[in-house]
Amino acid sequence: MNAVVDAVVVMMVVVMTGAPVSSSPRQGHHQHLPRNTHWTFNLTTPEIVQGMGYPAEVHHVTTSDGYLLELHRIPHGAAGPSEGRLPVLLQHGILGSSADWVLNTADQALAFLLADAGYDVWLSNTRGNTYCRRHQDLSPDQQAFWSFSWDEMAYYDLPASIDYILEVTGAADLHYVGYSMGTTIFFAMMSERPEYNEKVRVMAALAPVAFVDHIKSPLRELAPYSNDIDTVLTLLGVGELLPGTTVMDYLAENFCDADIPLVDVCYNIFFLIVGPDTSELNKDYMTSIVSHTPAGTSVHTANHYGQEVLSGNFIKYDYGLLGNLNHYGQQTPPHYDLAKVTTPVGLFHSDNDWLAAPEDVARLQQLLPNVVFSHRVDFHDFNHADFVWAVHARQYVHRYVLELLAQY
Repeated sequence: MNAVVDAVVVMMVVVMTGAPVSSSPRQGHHQHLPRNTHWTFNLTTPEIVQGMGYPAEVHHVTTSDGYLLELHRIPHGAAGPSEGRLPVLLQHGILGSSADWVLNTADQALAFLLADAGYDVWLSNTRGNTYCRRHQDLSPDQQAFWSFSWDEMAYYDLPASIDYILEVTGAADLHYVGYSMGTTIFFAMMSERPEYNEKVRVMAALAPVAFVDHIKSPLRELAPYSNDIDTVLTLLGVGELLPGTTVMDYLAENFCDADIPLVDVCYNIFFLIVGPDTSELNKDYMTSIVSHTPAGTSVHTANHYGQEVLSGNFIKYDYGLLGNLNHYGQQTPPHYDLAKVTTPVGLFHSDNDWLAAPEDVARLQQLLPNVVFSHRVDFHDFNHADFVWAVHARQYVHRYVLELLAQY
C-alpha cells in the first residue's frame, strides 16, 4: 500500500509542480507492451507513423546558435504520392513533441488528416525535447545547454525549421499549424523576424497562447514562485524540466491504463491541468500520451509563462534587473509586437480551456491585425488537450482547420 501511495505522490509532484524526477531521458522503446497499453506506447513518432500505414522521414537541421533539431515528415497520405503537395508545418506545445500530432486514430489525428488531404506534412520539435537533445558544442548534462526559454525557440528554432522545409521542398511558402506554445513562438517569431510573414500562407492557431492572465489551472498558483523555483534550480545546476523518462513510463503503465483501479487518479490530475472533459478524453491512447508527454524542456521555458501570468503581458524572458540590462539594454523585458504578425491567422479556441482562457484569446484577437477566422468549439467541455487528442477532434476542430488551409 505504501508503494501505491508513494507512486500517487510522485505523480502529483511531477505533474503539479514540474519537479524533475530524473535527469536521464529514456532511450529506445519497450520491447513488450505491459498490461493493456496502446501499441503506440513509447514508440518514436516515425515508428507510429509507419505503423499507421504512412511513410515517414527523419530530417535534421542546425540552428544558428548550434542546436540540432529533428523534424519528422509524412510526405504523402496512405493512398500514395502525388504531385503538387503544399508543405504544412505542425508545431507542438510546451513539454510536447512531434508525437502530439499522431497519438490518435488516422481519421482524427491532424497529421494524418492533412497527409490524406494532399499536404506534405512536417512535424517539428523544439530544442530540449526528446528528439532535440544535441548541440554542436554543449551537452544536455551542462547547465548552459538549458539556458533558453521560448524566446530562443521563436528566434532560432522555428525560422530554421521553416527555411529547411522550404529548401527541401522548393516551395516559396508553407502553411502553419501551431498548438499552445506552438502559437506562442509563432507570434513571437513574427514580432522579431517579420520577414517570415512572407514565408507563411496562413496560420491556424489551436488553443492560442500569448496572454495568460486568466488561466484557471492550479498551475496559476505556482506563478508567484516560478522565478524563485527557477533561481534555486539554476543554483543547483538543474536546467531541464520533465524529460521523458522511465518514471513517466511507470506512471503511464500503473495509473493511466483504463483497466486498473487507480486510473481516475491519472484522469483527474490531467483534468486539473487542462480542464475537465470526460466525454472527449481519449482513454485508448492515454497510456501512450503519458509515455510521450512530457517530452522535456528547460526550466526557463516554463518560468517564462509564469512571468507572463504575473505581468499580464506578452513579453520576453525576464532575467531580472541586471540580466535585463545585459540582454536587452533596459531594466524590463521588451514587449512582443503583435501588430507585426501580418500573416492571415485563424484562431481555434474553447470555453473550457484552462490554459488558453476565452478572455485571453479575445485580447489576442483584438491585437492581431489579420485574423481571418475565429472558431469557438461548439462543445462547452472541450479542454486544452482536446485540440490534439480528443476522441472527436476532427468533428470539433480539424475539419475547420482543413477548410481554412484550403482557402490559401
